[in-house]
Amino acid sequence: MIISQEIFIADETDYTDYTDYFTIYTTQAIHVINASHVIHDFSLNLYSNPKTMKYIGAHVSASGGVENAPVNAHDIGAKAFALFTKNQRQWVSAPLTAANINAFKTNCGKYGFPAKHILPHDSYLINLGAPDPEMLIKSRNAFLDEMQRAEQLGLELLNFHPGSTLKQISDEACMKLIAESINMALDKTKGVTAVIENTAGQGSNLGFEFEQLGYMIGLVEDKSRVGVCIDTCHSFAAGYDLSTDQGFDETFNHFDQVVGFNYLRGMHLNDAKKPVGSRVDRHESIGKGTLGLLVFRRIMHDPRFDDMPLILETPDETLWAEEIKLLYSL
Repeated sequence: MIISQEIFIADETDYTDYTDYFTIYTTQAIHVINASHVIHDFSLNLYSNPKTMKYIGAHVSASGGVENAPVNAHDIGAKAFALFTKNQRQWVSAPLTAANINAFKTNCGKYGFPAKHILPHDSYLINLGAPDPEMLIKSRNAFLDEMQRAEQLGLELLNFHPGSTLKQISDEACMKLIAESINMALDKTKGVTAVIENTAGQGSNLGFEFEQLGYMIGLVEDKSRVGVCIDTCHSFAAGYDLSTDQGFDETFNHFDQVVGFNYLRGMHLNDAKKPVGSRVDRHESIGKGTLGLLVFRRIMHDPRFDDMPLILETPDETLWAEEIKLLYSL
């Protein structure tokens, strides 16, 4: 076998079984080979490590103005970040000023944060499936405002919790309201994708089963502007056992079948305080909870999670810089 490019092989194992393949990364091309056969050859710029395509950050503070969020993200060594574009505890906030918007865009450019690696989160007050008509209108107005803020900031994503039945309507009726709410917001905005976050299934919150995510996406008219964010803690609490290799494989194979990786726009990387299937949403610092490190190691080495925001929402923000380093070391 002749390979024209200078290569470096970290693993010198003799792969004699034709079914065993390994990848050689070079500056100009990847040669996937086995023993004496060139299986595939294609060009690209540079892949020296699968983790180079992982963009990890945290949900940082935007206190003092949204323009401070990229600065705070840079300070902890993040390559991505999340933020609230308004006070998440209030229904109505002052509009973004031109100064806020320009400074935010300038700082994102200065510190190397493209829009696709920024995952803003909407207010926790919003319930897009609210059974009460007045609350539903209030939630839809607030969600539209959140989408418009993201649009003004030049962002591409808005992450949100889908909604809750409050035990007053059926799951199906609630999910139809949520999809209708998404359609209304998409009709009045441009360029921003509505990113549905899976939930732990605590209380009457929906979105804890992948089938529910798939059902809501199926009702959204513009499929190009709807996506999903998977939270590791929420998944674990909902009953998807990500703490083992078998559980990881089964979970994401199932996700791909009923939702599809083409809809995955980001992830929240959180350990869990409670056991699998608890339906309790309690985050823990990475490696200190019931999930363990295996799921995070698998994510870091899986190309299906490349080139998207991977966001920490762990409880001790003083550990974020170290958690980012830990994840890249796995």
